[in-house]
Amino acid sequence: MRNDQSTLVGRLADIRTRSVFIFLFTLSLGAFSLNVSAQDSVGDDSTIVYPSTYFAEYAPVTALDMLNRIPGMETSSISRGGPGGGGSRGGNRGGSFANVSRGGRGLGSGNSGVQILINGKRTAGKNNDTEAQLRRVDAGQVDYIEIIRGTSGDLDVRGSTQIANIVLTEDISTSSLNYELDASLYSDNNSEPGGSLTYVGQTGDLNFIVSGSAIPGYNFTQIRENSILPGELPNDFIDEERIRDNTTYTLSTNLDYQINSKSSVRFNALFAEDDDPTEVERLTVDLRDGSLLHDYDREDIPSEKTNWEIGGDYEYRRDNGDRFKALFIANQNDTAVLRERWDIFDDGSEEKNLFLSTGNILEERIIRSSYTTDFLIGEDIEFGVERAETILDSNLALGALSATGTPSAAFGGLTPVDVPNANSRVEEVRYEPFAIHNWRLSPRMTLETSLVYETSEISMSGDVNNSRDFNFFKPKVDYRFDVTPQLQLRVLVEKVVRQLSFTDFVATSDQEDEDSSVLAGNSNLRPDYWWNYNFLAEYRLPNDQGVVSANIYHHRHKDFLQRIDLSTGPDDVRSAAGNIGTGDMYVFEVKGSVRLSSLGMPNVLLTSTINARDSSVNDSFTGEDRRFNNYHRGEFNWGFRHDIPSRRLNWGIEMRNRIDGGTKRWDVEDIENDHAHPYFTGFVEVIAFGDVTFRLDARNLSDVEVCRDRIRYEGHIAANILEEVEYMCRGFGRTVSLKVSGTF
Repeated sequence: MRNDQSTLVGRLADIRTRSVFIFLFTLSLGAFSLNVSAQDSVGDDSTIVYPSTYFAEYAPVTALDMLNRIPGMETSSISRGGPGGGGSRGGNRGGSFANVSRGGRGLGSGNSGVQILINGKRTAGKNNDTEAQLRRVDAGQVDYIEIIRGTSGDLDVRGSTQIANIVLTEDISTSSLNYELDASLYSDNNSEPGGSLTYVGQTGDLNFIVSGSAIPGYNFTQIRENSILPGELPNDFIDEERIRDNTTYTLSTNLDYQINSKSSVRFNALFAEDDDPTEVERLTVDLRDGSLLHDYDREDIPSEKTNWEIGGDYEYRRDNGDRFKALFIANQNDTAVLRERWDIFDDGSEEKNLFLSTGNILEERIIRSSYTTDFLIGEDIEFGVERAETILDSNLALGALSATGTPSAAFGGLTPVDVPNANSRVEEVRYEPFAIHNWRLSPRMTLETSLVYETSEISMSGDVNNSRDFNFFKPKVDYRFDVTPQLQLRVLVEKVVRQLSFTDFVATSDQEDEDSSVLAGNSNLRPDYWWNYNFLAEYRLPNDQGVVSANIYHHRHKDFLQRIDLSTGPDDVRSAAGNIGTGDMYVFEVKGSVRLSSLGMPNVLLTSTINARDSSVNDSFTGEDRRFNNYHRGEFNWGFRHDIPSRRLNWGIEMRNRIDGGTKRWDVEDIENDHAHPYFTGFVEVIAFGDVTFRLDARNLSDVEVCRDRIRYEGHIAANILEEVEYMCRGFGRTVSLKVSGTF
């Protein structure tokens, strides 16, 4: 019993059909405002300026409130930044990425999506949350917001579709204390408090932000699973409850000092501690032959995580406009997880049957410097070098209940199990010289060309000793043409090298399969890369009525990372992440963010995203053509925000819905398929008592369950011998949160 797969030609035909629907939908969305004559309120070129007076009627409290009022700049569009890496399914089990477009190594020269700058500078960090930073900036400190759609050598980030630059006022001395109190009620009637306190100020040439927060991440999950045997015979039923009692404590600071008219320096620091204990109770009922025998077991999974980061950058501008920049970042993520499982008997006694301890310390150190100078009239060039060092120290200890062997206290009183590649150190040292040429071909056209050479060494020590060198040449061409002040076309061609997830090199805990405690590592991984061919058209509707864009792109992957076969024989069937060759992915996406002024509702902002996706790769287990692991076929999202300035009130609803049937995972022994109904969130926000904001958020309004179907095979999947089929659904329930925030 193998999952039927359509041919690539058939899937592309499906995409063409959906593309026609998407195109017609976009035209109808844009038609709301096309009858307006010309944009004249917020700019008429590739850089659009929104002064602080533009937001006055909405009574914003933070810079994030202001940005969310700009069409196309909603929070969901903001790039979170940070490196790629790490699979889905809570670890590296999938051997791929939910969003294959992610990647990036070190800082790179830019990312897609919307990037955020403050006073023209990005934060020298990778773990900082952009949305959280915007919440810390008081709206009264914002002079204006620039939406930059072009490219320039003066920008601190490159390659983004758009850049939002938050420009602060130049008052001699200002300060504010922002607070937020948060109380959340979960589906099991448990409630958790949280909150944050932020001090923002400016004194002379120094701008500073100091913030502390305690964010609850409590989660109550109910899991129910039925499985059947060949011939549709009942096998078993599992009822499981998981309680994750998580709170993240964070302390951070950002400093910006203008030394003189030519030089400036910035510094940021972050420390976070994440206590993340999980308790599991599980009932398993044997349905074979109607026996209804049942087993109880429980798990304790204490987890401790800490991470810190420091970063800084210095900039010096010469009299002729040339610019020198230097930047450093250092961070560490330390994670320790202990998983213990007990069988519970009818008399109340318990017997431990699993001990699994994992620990990972991931460190990164980056130094980058560059020099930008005018090349010719309308041209500038930036050249520099980046050095990045990434280190993972990983250890794993597995103990099992066994009638033979010698129990060990270090393994929870169980018998140690030998796990290959359980204690290892992975280190990458990378150098990246680069040159970026920016050329303004005309007042309406820009061309940015990047030439980057990457050379690196990845080495392993410990249980496995291995060292290899890699070299990549990464060109990039970014052409933008402002056909009119409203319509911009963009063509992008680039080679992207993805940073490997170091946990794929070593043995790790399997969080998704009760029949498998440990996932094997692969010490012979190579960085995979792809060629990105991207065409984007964006139309800003007149009079600031909205934005509509269409994007078509194709990625041609080389050395693509998926699951590969590491089996040594019929009694040792296993897999790991590995390089499998060439793969192709295709995406057609349309986005709209439109004010409904033509319907007499100028303060209603409607947003929508529709995309259709396809992919193709040769499966390493069966030799058949299939889609990428964890790569969905498309999605349809919509939302709206309604501002009522006279009542200082706004509210909104958002829906996210993926096309079912395409989010699959192929492994050496099973095939999985995820599916779910649309997911709804909503909020109501009101400002009262001066400037105190009350916000009520509701997540998972329709109480959606996320379901997974898994087909298991006896032995290797290529033998095509069905073992069982599992139908599992996870329910998270609804969550309601009340936030109270304000400024002193």
